[in-house]
Amino acid sequence: MIDFRYHLVSLIAVFLAVALGIIIGTTQLNGPLTDNLQDQVSALQTDKRELEDQTQQLQAQLDDVGSFEEAVGPTLVEDALTDRSVVLVLDGTDVAPEVVEGVTALLGSAGATVTGTVRLTDAYGTADAESSLSSYLTGPGLPAGWTPPETDDTGEQAAALLAQVLMVPPATADGPGTVPDAAATSTVLAGLEQLEVLSRDTSSVSPADFAVVLTTGEVDSEDADERLESLVQLVGALDAQGSGAVIAGDQPAADDGGLVAAVRTDPTVAVSTVDNVGTAAGRISTVLALAAEGRGTTGAYGTGEDTRPVPPAAS
Repeated sequence: MIDFRYHLVSLIAVFLAVALGIIIGTTQLNGPLTDNLQDQVSALQTDKRELEDQTQQLQAQLDDVGSFEEAVGPTLVEDALTDRSVVLVLDGTDVAPEVVEGVTALLGSAGATVTGTVRLTDAYGTADAESSLSSYLTGPGLPAGWTPPETDDTGEQAAALLAQVLMVPPATADGPGTVPDAAATSTVLAGLEQLEVLSRDTSSVSPADFAVVLTTGEVDSEDADERLESLVQLVGALDAQGSGAVIAGDQPAADDGGLVAAVRTDPTVAVSTVDNVGTAAGRISTVLALAAEGRGTTGAYGTGEDTRPVPPAAS
């Protein structure tokens, strides 16, 4: 009879043989496999270093281009808006100060006067502010010359009111446009400021020939569609009341949900748009687009689809 110890020794021998086979097989494969993996890692590290070098070179080139555009910008826009005036309207709190400062400086180089800066709050055009805004628009505190549009739409009425106190109508064959009363402008802005739908970023704001609306990103709120509609109405009203308007933002603002995209896709609003105002080239285009608006030329400028890189030069 075969002893139990025989079976045990046999099982142990089998397991030892299997383990020894695995060890021997692994040892035979380990060298080539490890070498292969090390070669791949080394190649990836080399590729990474080369890509980093290329990125640094491209960034340096972009910085050089940006510096060049900053340097030549004042010359490119010189006298484009001589003796004209511009009011800045900022959409929300995220417009970068350097963008506002850059556009303001270039407008000065173009010969224009910036008459002030108004900033719309995130409440402008929302359902939360509609009730109080509607009450204000039908109340007794409005300017005597206020002519409301024939509509019950609060956003359209607010846009018309702001346009009438912020914009100087263009000259006609009968003479220059009537400049809105400074007291009326101040009263309306103060009233809307109390409703927390806008604020004044400058100590004074007076009517202007042109308007530049600066925006960034997409409209992000529960009633984004309604707010976008109100903003588009405002842009259109400013353009129609004055000598022209330009809406300038970044690339996200030109995507779905952004104000630039909303203006570009609205067939009822013919306003020039810029989608790269965060760059020196975009700010130059903003000023030149404003000058083109004064000549009756409207276009889409920037780096997005179906845009021109810069506005056309004056003929």
